[in-house]
Amino acid sequence: MGRIFLIELDGRTYRCRFCDSALALAGDVLSRIVKAEKSRSSGGRKPLSAMNFNCGRRRAYLFSNVVNITLGPEEERLMLSGLHTVEDIFCCCCGQILGWKYVIAHDQTQKYKEGKFVLERWRIVEDVAELFNLDARLGSSDAESP
Repeated sequence: MGRIFLIELDGRTYRCRFCDSALALAGDVLSRIVKAEKSRSSGGRKPLSAMNFNCGRRRAYLFSNVVNITLGPEEERLMLSGLHTVEDIFCCCCGQILGWKYVIAHDQTQKYKEGKFVLERWRIVEDVAELFNLDARLGSSDAESP
């Protein structure tokens, strides 16, 4: 086995819960998937960013781009939204399964999912990168004191 090179991401990211490897930028989230919250009352199509999906397991997020992963073999999987060809997603560092990638959506209404990634929420953590300035600054009262 060769050496693994990890891609580091700057800013607000999602990371592997098991080994803390960077997986995706928060800006790459297309939609949050929440079990049993799909709105059936609206007659028109919602924009992708506002859509909620059904997920057979727990909560999950749909991403446009994910890094530091390996993909399993393609397989046909019957999901709540229909038949899809998918590949499981594994963390390249620790090998934990994180979700799946949509390769082919067999239903025309699901074609927007092709090439997108689903990460199960309980398998990832959100990391907010913050810069802290710990330099002491002189206040006006400090400069005047002897």
